[in-house]
Amino acid sequence: MCANDLDEYIYDALTAGVSGFLLKDVPPEDLVRAVRVVAEGEALLAPSVTHRLIEQFVRQRPCTGPVSYRLDALTDRETEVLRLVARGMSNAEIAGTLFLGESTIKTQLGHILDKLQLRDRVQAVILAYEAGLVRPGEREGA
Repeated sequence: MCANDLDEYIYDALTAGVSGFLLKDVPPEDLVRAVRVVAEGEALLAPSVTHRLIEQFVRQRPCTGPVSYRLDALTDRETEVLRLVARGMSNAEIAGTLFLGESTIKTQLGHILDKLQLRDRVQAVILAYEAGLVRPGEREGA
């Protein structure tokens, strides 16, 4: 079963109202525990299923107005720098990608933090994801 088939199967099962979903390679003791959990009225998903659902949720989360509005304060170049920062690139890597000096990237990053009223690079990355500027699993150049 390929990943997309499994996603569809999980989605169909959850929409049908299942309270538990385990994969076929679950150890017997985990299966027994899962039956008890569901019998007590709780829900239980295999960790890998939970991970897939979280990824889907994050990918499908719509942009929120206030976050998107904040990005309007950035120039096109600053937006591109923020996108590359969110993809995990260092200042040197960004400078090489954009054919700019590293000091220029540091300056632009400072402007981004000031304009968006952020404390550090980590907050900038979070904001970029929240605004939909980048998405989990997206590759450089995507």
